[in-house]
Amino acid sequence: MSTTELPQNAETVIIGAGAVGCSVAYHLSELGAEDIVVVDQGPLPVTGGSSVHAPGIMFQTSPSKIQTKAAYYTSRLLSDAGVYDEVGGIEVARSEDRMDFLERRVENATAYGLPDPQLLSPEEVTEHLPLVDKDEILGGYYSPTDGRVDGIAALQWYMEQTTATFVGDTEVTDIVTAGGEVQAIETNKGRIDCDRCVMATNNWGYQTGQLAGVDLPIAPVEHQYVVTEPLEELAGAGSSMGENTTGLDVPGNRDIQEAMSEGPHQPVGRDQDHSLYFRTHGDRLGMGSYNHETLSVDPDDMGTNSDDRQASVRGFTEEHWTQPTHRGRDKSAKQAFDELLPTTADVDYEVTENGIFVFTPDGMPAIGETAQVSGLWSALAIWWTHSGGYGRILAEWMENGRPRLPSGPVDTGGVHVRRFEPHAGEKDYFVDRGAKRYEQVYSIVEPRWQATDHRGLRRSPFYSHEADLGAEFYQGGGWETPQWYESNADLVDCYADEIPEQEGWQGVNRSAIEGAEHLHTREHVSMFDMTSFSSIMIEGLDSEAFLQRVCSNDVDIDIGQVRYSLLLNEGGGILADITVVRLEENEYMVTTGGGNSPGIHGEWLKEHAPETVSVTIEEGAKSTIGLWGPKSRLLLQRCTDADLSNSGFPYFRAKQIYVGEVPVIALRVSYVGELGWELWAPVEYGAQLWETLWEAGQDLDVRPMGGGALESMRLEKGYRLWGTDIDTDSNPYEAGLPFAVDLDTDFIGKEALEAAKAAGIDSRITPLTLDDSTDILMSGRPVLKDGEAIGYVQAADFGYSIGESIAYTYVPEEYAEAGTDVEVLCEGERYDATIRDEPLFDPGRDKLIR
Repeated sequence: MSTTELPQNAETVIIGAGAVGCSVAYHLSELGAEDIVVVDQGPLPVTGGSSVHAPGIMFQTSPSKIQTKAAYYTSRLLSDAGVYDEVGGIEVARSEDRMDFLERRVENATAYGLPDPQLLSPEEVTEHLPLVDKDEILGGYYSPTDGRVDGIAALQWYMEQTTATFVGDTEVTDIVTAGGEVQAIETNKGRIDCDRCVMATNNWGYQTGQLAGVDLPIAPVEHQYVVTEPLEELAGAGSSMGENTTGLDVPGNRDIQEAMSEGPHQPVGRDQDHSLYFRTHGDRLGMGSYNHETLSVDPDDMGTNSDDRQASVRGFTEEHWTQPTHRGRDKSAKQAFDELLPTTADVDYEVTENGIFVFTPDGMPAIGETAQVSGLWSALAIWWTHSGGYGRILAEWMENGRPRLPSGPVDTGGVHVRRFEPHAGEKDYFVDRGAKRYEQVYSIVEPRWQATDHRGLRRSPFYSHEADLGAEFYQGGGWETPQWYESNADLVDCYADEIPEQEGWQGVNRSAIEGAEHLHTREHVSMFDMTSFSSIMIEGLDSEAFLQRVCSNDVDIDIGQVRYSLLLNEGGGILADITVVRLEENEYMVTTGGGNSPGIHGEWLKEHAPETVSVTIEEGAKSTIGLWGPKSRLLLQRCTDADLSNSGFPYFRAKQIYVGEVPVIALRVSYVGELGWELWAPVEYGAQLWETLWEAGQDLDVRPMGGGALESMRLEKGYRLWGTDIDTDSNPYEAGLPFAVDLDTDFIGKEALEAAKAAGIDSRITPLTLDDSTDILMSGRPVLKDGEAIGYVQAADFGYSIGESIAYTYVPEEYAEAGTDVEVLCEGERYDATIRDEPLFDPGRDKLIR
């Protein structure tokens, strides 16, 4: 319902009536939510945001599972609503590298369940897209369910189908908070008291967050689009130009909305080798370009609609169309289009625009409840392509406490608004990183690609030592973390026969040194920098009761005992895997991974803690070394008077000891399947801790070890990695972690787990190994049985200790039995593989417990 009267109260206020805001409102209504108000600064439904100036093209295939799933849900929803043109989508290749990329498209689509993905010859491409010059291309990728959404019609449909109240021409001037909670929004028309507020303002996302004191890294950028005059070759398609927006209040240039409302009759197309895309608009052709230097917009200067232009549209800059200004492209947009679509070479453009949309620093959406303000939800950096899916995911999250689509739970770690580092809200940083993501949007990005700007922001106390040892630093969560060390290059010769060469795409940005560090650690001793991992201190009289409520395992443990557990959401999905250490009667240390874990998991614990419990997230407050390998006890014993014997310091126990003069919380745990300890020290002692261990271990051939070796070693042991093998889309039984669940205790998610256990597990995680190849597989590639996809690769590496290539995958229970023959499709090759029991290495734990 649309009205000009502003309600004074609402349960939920959604700011932004574009694709995302309307989708959230619709799905909340579908789930039974009431009293929803949607406001927008522009007229309805043509608000002046990116939802109405966009051409509506929807390519669904992505290397990201959640992006692909959200896109497919969106296309099905809007198709059923009658506002989606399912004409198919074709991505063409004008280089051999792009043909390889398109093969990956087929594999990702197959893995994630998109229907009938196909590779096409040049002749087959031109059967679908007759305007394309077949001599300019090597082939194409065809997804039959791709297409185009009619933006204005879709917004109208949403508004008609929901019980929400929509109020246009309403500018939000403040988000009122008190005690860390949303209270109301202030507008130019008055105040609305509310319990929840959803920010769905995309291009204005940064400004909206600022109203509540939240720094959201949402970077607006311009990109170009033109629509030609009528083409003789398209004359049979007809046109409704001039009639599409009759009766609608359209800010700025009405021609843009007229053109965007013209539907396609041929597949939508992409020429990603030149950062271009295109579609028909009736008898006209629309052409879009990312093929120019990044045109960043000051996030504080988005502005509002005017008589001259829509707020999300800037004037067309012809030099960016006719000149090659993109750093990675040698041709301008016009030259590349003239070659690919020769009929457009000499035509006039009836409509031109520099339209604005947004990127985050990692190019992914930002959804979920903010950590800073309870009840303030983000639904930002989302395109039309994924808007229906993310609207459903967010609505489920808000109403039922579990993010999901009708197909099942989804993994949110990579899209959670809390994933960003503390520095990510600084404007120069996120604008620069957003600009880079714009530049890469149609580029072939290498595996393990690393940014070169804004580096060195977070460095452990070991950084200078690591740099001296030739560390190859990767950036994760802003931390500089070594992937391997050039100082270990001599080990490659020692283990040459055990380290197979990796060629092609699988070998890009890899080093044989990673395998050498793996093997050396299995035989000797290594030091691993864990400073990016986080500790969370839980203190207070009710600490045990609180942890028992949030942990899936029994944490009624003795002082000095360590227990592995999980944090679950209400649906039993895995929010995190954690290590719980009882230091004193009312003091615990909880350890988690690095990256986005502190923001997501630490804040979740703080939100659920009662007033009698203190939760302190020690991100960067401790410097930590993983000391692992069969000689680790010998080395550490040289530095401490503590009893490190197996009986004096058993596995999964903790002690507060001194390493040299450094006070350390020592945990006898290992993420690599070897004897060893995690040594957690106050950050100011970090350099001394490194130097003490390093000097004491020289005659033992102690070496530094990087993240590459950690990954291959943990896969050999079957240790899980949150965000890779486990996430909110799997429960502990599916993830092979029943030992981390104690149903005799009460915890969040227990009811859902009991129901899942009673119903039986449909699929579960399992390792597989390749039968005849030492190639390392890539994630997101389909696992096949009798030619049909039954799963996909979650994580993969070479197991240097077992001499086999390993992958982990979730497959239906009937295929999870060890010995089952399967195939994996990767880089255009079918690999024979066998399902295996886990762990693949040291199943008796003889190397751990000695």
